[in-house]
Amino acid sequence: MTVHAAGAVLWRPAGDDGTDEKVEVAVVHRPHHQDWSLPKGKVDPGETRVDAAVREIAEETGFAAVLGRHLRTVQYAVNGEEKVVEYWAARAGAGEFVPGDETDELRWLAPADAAPLLTYASDREVLDVFAARPAGLRTVLLVRHALAGKRTEWDRPDAERPLDADGRLQAQQLAGLLTGFGVGALAAVPIVRCRQTLEPCAAVTGLAVHDVPELGDDAVGIDDTAALATLARLADGAAGDAADGGVVAAVCAQGGGIPHLVATLAAAAVAAGAPPESARDLTDPPCRKGSVWVLSFGPEGELVAADYHRDAIF
Repeated sequence: MTVHAAGAVLWRPAGDDGTDEKVEVAVVHRPHHQDWSLPKGKVDPGETRVDAAVREIAEETGFAAVLGRHLRTVQYAVNGEEKVVEYWAARAGAGEFVPGDETDELRWLAPADAAPLLTYASDREVLDVFAARPAGLRTVLLVRHALAGKRTEWDRPDAERPLDADGRLQAQQLAGLLTGFGVGALAAVPIVRCRQTLEPCAAVTGLAVHDVPELGDDAVGIDDTAALATLARLADGAAGDAADGGVVAAVCAQGGGIPHLVATLAAAAVAAGAPPESARDLTDPPCRKGSVWVLSFGPEGELVAADYHRDAIF
């Protein structure tokens, strides 16, 4: 039996100027285990790992959180069961720690000071991955539209082809994943299935879905310059979480343009001597319907990490 869990390196700015140059991270003490750890916990039945990470952070620290780049998957055995824990970087929002039975102490520390306090080597390794890159990366969520039936069975213009029943369910599931990353702006290629994929998220957040025709397959295939410029513009507006004036954008596009754009951004980073972190082959990026690429950009607009969510259940 495999037990799934999720957690994060929860961080906040530590400098007097409010920038992300210096940060501190949350380390919690669990009296039941008599250990110091990063906030984490088991995934509940029917819950996504993204949802679980945000919930566990709130339960163990008292703080809301916005997820960023995926840091590491940790696997180990506990009482004969395999445990798999997904860790993200997560920026702390509003909240206040209240001691309880689950966690009775929280310390905000610089990463270098937090590492010796952590009980487990695996937590220290996750913290090392976090500290190896700037904390305040900028996020753009690149979403492929959900299932829309077969093109051969649709006798009207392809741009009008809607989501099918499975696609509508995917869109509902995607809304939860996107909100876990603090989405504050929505955009879509102006075709029905792309806009419908973001409609449940728009309903939850109250956000409007803006048109980005330059990210359509045909437009990207002819000249990707405008599409890359749009992604750069969206990333420029995505520094930090919405409470700090930044906006994380989710953009829904198609299965031809998305892999090309991810591969192009990755190739530029490689050429600059700083290959992005990813568990996927970025020369041939996957792009399943209803999937999401979480793209993390550095201060100069360079792609730092590219995390692929095959579906919202991840």
